[in-house]
Amino acid sequence: MDWYMMNCELLATCSALGYLEGDVYHREPDCLESVKDLIRYLRHEDETRDVRQQLGAAQILQNDLLPILVQYPQDKVLFDAVVRLMVNLTQPALLCFGKVPPDATSRHHFLQVLSYLQAYKEAFASEKVFGVLSEKLYDLLQLDWEQRQEEDTLLIERILLLVRNVLHVPPDPTEEQGVDGDASVHDRVLWALHISGMDDLLKFLASAQAEQQWALHVLEIISLMFRDQSPEELAALGQGQVAAEHGEDTRELETLRQRELAEKRARALQRPSRHSRFGGSYVLQGLKAIGDRDVVFHKGLHNLKSYSHDLGKETRRVPRRRQAAPEAEPPRRSARNVRLFLRRFCQDFLEGCYNRLMLLVKDQLVREKAQQHDETYYLWATAFFMAFNRRRGFRPELVSETVGVRAFHFIEQNLTTYYEMALMDKKEAATWARRMHLALKAYQELLRTVQEMDRSPEQAVRDSSQVIKSNIFYLMEYRELFLALFRKFDETKQPRSFLRDLVETAHLFLRMLERFCRGRSGLVVQSKRVRRRKKPQVPASLAPQPPSATELEELWAGLAPQLQACLQGEVPLPEDVVPFDAASETPVEEQRAEALLRIQGCLRDAQAPQALRLLRSARDVWPEGDVFGPPDAGPPEETQLLREILFAPLPRHAPPEAEEPEEEEEEDEEEEEETVQVSEKEFNFLDYLKRFACAPVVRALVLLLRGYTRNSPRTNHCATRLLHRLARDLHMEALLFQLSLFTLFHRLLSDPAAGAHQELVALAKFILGKFFALAATNKKAFVELLFWKSPAAVREMTEGYGSLREGEGAGRSRVPPWTPQEEQELRELYWKYKEVEGEDVIAAILAHLPAPGRTRRQVVKQLVRLGLASSAKDFPRERKGTRIVLWTQEQEEELARLFEEFQGSEDVLGNIMKHLTARRSRARVVEKLLGLGLVSERKELYKKRRRKGHGPGPGAAGAPAVPAQDSSAEDGDSEDEDEEEEEDEAEEDPMEEHWAPEEGAGQGLAHRLHQEGLAGPLRWLENCLRRTAGDREEDGVSHPVPLVPLSEENEDAMEDRRFRALLRQLGLRPPASEQESFWRIPAALTPQQLRRAAASIAHRGPTPPGSPQGPLEPPRCPQDPDPAEQLPAGLGSDSESEEPVPVPSPVQPGTKRRRELDSEDDGSSGAEPGPAASHSQEDEDEDPQPLGRRKRVRRVEEDEEEED
Repeated sequence: MDWYMMNCELLATCSALGYLEGDVYHREPDCLESVKDLIRYLRHEDETRDVRQQLGAAQILQNDLLPILVQYPQDKVLFDAVVRLMVNLTQPALLCFGKVPPDATSRHHFLQVLSYLQAYKEAFASEKVFGVLSEKLYDLLQLDWEQRQEEDTLLIERILLLVRNVLHVPPDPTEEQGVDGDASVHDRVLWALHISGMDDLLKFLASAQAEQQWALHVLEIISLMFRDQSPEELAALGQGQVAAEHGEDTRELETLRQRELAEKRARALQRPSRHSRFGGSYVLQGLKAIGDRDVVFHKGLHNLKSYSHDLGKETRRVPRRRQAAPEAEPPRRSARNVRLFLRRFCQDFLEGCYNRLMLLVKDQLVREKAQQHDETYYLWATAFFMAFNRRRGFRPELVSETVGVRAFHFIEQNLTTYYEMALMDKKEAATWARRMHLALKAYQELLRTVQEMDRSPEQAVRDSSQVIKSNIFYLMEYRELFLALFRKFDETKQPRSFLRDLVETAHLFLRMLERFCRGRSGLVVQSKRVRRRKKPQVPASLAPQPPSATELEELWAGLAPQLQACLQGEVPLPEDVVPFDAASETPVEEQRAEALLRIQGCLRDAQAPQALRLLRSARDVWPEGDVFGPPDAGPPEETQLLREILFAPLPRHAPPEAEEPEEEEEEDEEEEEETVQVSEKEFNFLDYLKRFACAPVVRALVLLLRGYTRNSPRTNHCATRLLHRLARDLHMEALLFQLSLFTLFHRLLSDPAAGAHQELVALAKFILGKFFALAATNKKAFVELLFWKSPAAVREMTEGYGSLREGEGAGRSRVPPWTPQEEQELRELYWKYKEVEGEDVIAAILAHLPAPGRTRRQVVKQLVRLGLASSAKDFPRERKGTRIVLWTQEQEEELARLFEEFQGSEDVLGNIMKHLTARRSRARVVEKLLGLGLVSERKELYKKRRRKGHGPGPGAAGAPAVPAQDSSAEDGDSEDEDEEEEEDEAEEDPMEEHWAPEEGAGQGLAHRLHQEGLAGPLRWLENCLRRTAGDREEDGVSHPVPLVPLSEENEDAMEDRRFRALLRQLGLRPPASEQESFWRIPAALTPQQLRRAAASIAHRGPTPPGSPQGPLEPPRCPQDPDPAEQLPAGLGSDSESEEPVPVPSPVQPGTKRRRELDSEDDGSSGAEPGPAASHSQEDEDEDPQPLGRRKRVRRVEEDEEEED
């Protein structure tokens, strides 16, 4: 279609606008209506944007709309309509088409619309147009918010959108081919914007309190104004003479001139003085041709260096999906007057607008008031203006809003989001890569600003820099960011400029981190570790069993009165009960059985009103067959029907039994729970640098250095320095032994202008020297050049190919090959144990296999590979736990015999566990004893304590009992039990809620814990018990109180197995479910029981002189009602102490115990008289200990006295 042949209606509408005579535009009477009609036509255009193209081809904007705008600004209605139409016509082509069309036809329409937009932009490069727009915008901004109407606000927004659209039009590379310094169309538009005063209005909108709603519009316009500018060049403008401003251009020209002169000299040396008609033929020894003979060279010797087997071959065409991502257009230098005006704009914007505007924009982004991807303007402004401020005198107060930990977090969060989206959204990966590049530039500029703050003469600025660095270096996310970006770099999606900025930023981060660690010893950083744990599967044996007939009779006896009350109307029935599920895929007619199950479930849950309502509703839905009773059923019939439903054995849907899966599939299909464990560790810079010693990082650096002639000296330095760190600092020179890098070194060393890259030349010579020194001893080094290497491969190259120990390097997961002898032995063992019944074939083979280290999976795979089995399903793996749960008849008889033998002993369960043949957990043994009827309750198995006195009395008989599952904490013989087994016992056999501790429970264990250094947690536990007892006495109400450890010492104690055993002895309850995280003081414990428990764990050792008597109180728990207690004098240095709490105990048994221990070790029987001398000897005999143990206890107590 010829777009110059306009539609008749469009042509008539455009003709009714008016006509231009000279410089004067004469509008027609229907001009306003014609403008509205054009807006209406644009609203209904097709996907090819035909109306837009026809209007662009007719140049309606240049010949009609702009003259109307300039000559009739006083007509408010017409002005508003013309601005609306121009905003629509100038909107970006990407907004019109959604994206760049992939097909040729649509792309042609896209490019056509883009060419019309470029013509519009050239027409807007007029001071008159921007003058009218600036005056109108100024008049609107003069109105107060009370006087400003909705039309005025819309006009302000449309003017800003029009300016945005004009500046957004990209340049036409075919038309604008001028050199740097010439005025382009964009420069002329910027100059017209500056002359009209529009830039001052933008600064006003950015700083005015009442114009906050235009913050994002202003930031977007500013970003488009500085699209082709470099902040470093703008900051350096005007600081020196004109010759100094072109210093970089001079250096580039000098480099090119040196290369050209060197090539001329090389050609002069190679060219013979006399032309020879006969060049001759030569044989190149050692260089093979296609066959086995040497290459015959038919040209002169001066062309020998340029010989290659690739001469004359056609260049392979690279597929589009493998082509490198296109680079952005190189920034061009604008006209000098435009750059001067932009530099002045940057200075004014930083001094009066930057901090406020960035605060408003970030607030709108956080509150999601902005449009999608508007954060890219924020990231661009952060990078641009912070770079300008850094190069222009560096005043940190001008950019304080975007300097801080929050700014780092915001940019890192967006960078991570773009990185993840680039991996998931493959079709838009290039777009996400551009956004990621913006975020990376902002992150780089933040690091450079923090580095500049370190050099500030003000101490406060340097301190702020230290705080920021300590935060970003502490968190793991900031340290792992560059490793992730290097590993996932894709040159087909990300341009070379992204890699350049990534290398420069990583180099800057490593240098700052190295300097930060240099003056500090023992730097602690955060570390996160993802732990995967398989979810426990609930066995089918734990499924709920149906109630017995007796239980149902008892249940019906309780339900009958409720049903009678419901039938008589005394209890209202629920109204929102529906007997079927309308959203279910099962038809309503087939849901009758489900309704019966629901009624039965309500009855068994004692919900009589719901059951009756369900019955009546189901009768209305399914009246056929009188399944739910006849329609005129009375109360007796309904009662009898509900009773029949309750007692009926209705079939329930049982979950399908899972088949025995294959071993490999079983491990993969099991559900896993991921938990992130956050911990702290000491940071080592070299260990962190080793993370960069991998193939993706080296490959990216080599890729960047291939264009060393086009790179800036800064980029080459950063890439070379990173390679130098890997080679020299980590002593991994072999990591750089790669053929592509050596090809780069060869091109560099033969480059005539290599003198401009001295640092890279030095690295090349160093690496090549190391390689040839290694090649003299390792002949395989030349083959290793073909592969990218890991640190494990580097170690094998340098130390020998068998130097890696088991479990090191990449070979730790390799399966050793099966030798013929091992395969023959495997066959014999398989045929030997194949027919044995009741025995696992694979387990028998593993037990008799001569070669150690083989796993079950390896044996199964090899059997399948040898054809002895069809698949791994032929060897089902035995379910874990089946042998532990099932008891044979011989084992039950052995258990009964052991119980009769040790029934009268003090520790029945402990003795049974020692002599039991099959190893089982305590919980399993207790459960079996209860099942066999040997004991009636668990208390009979509790360990009994003997308390010796001066004479026989009731004290011996009243010894407190200890729960059997916790006796492992007291019994030294069972300390080697697995921790996982004990946790299983605690889960399977939880302590009863109403179990109460007896007097003196836990006293011996508390004394041992105090000697082992847990005095602080014991004081904290004691005071929590006393405080809870006081609260329950005052309130008269008991609630479970959680024990929340606030200090690190108390947290470690709660993880200690013996401390948890003490908590169980005192009657405290562990977390009952996944929703609980802390131990709790049960509500059933009375204040008297709590005080007895606190007194039993109170430390009664020797008291240092001058210290307060009694145990000290730790920091308060969160549940404490009165936090306003003061620390006693003299205890300010103890973080675990608050105030002394008196202990109702008249004796100090620890004093006598100390003297007795001294006398036993020293051989003296004398003892100093004291108030504790009258104390009985029962404490000494309560917990007898060997001599070495007593010596250790005495040394610990002496050390405590010295510290006090």
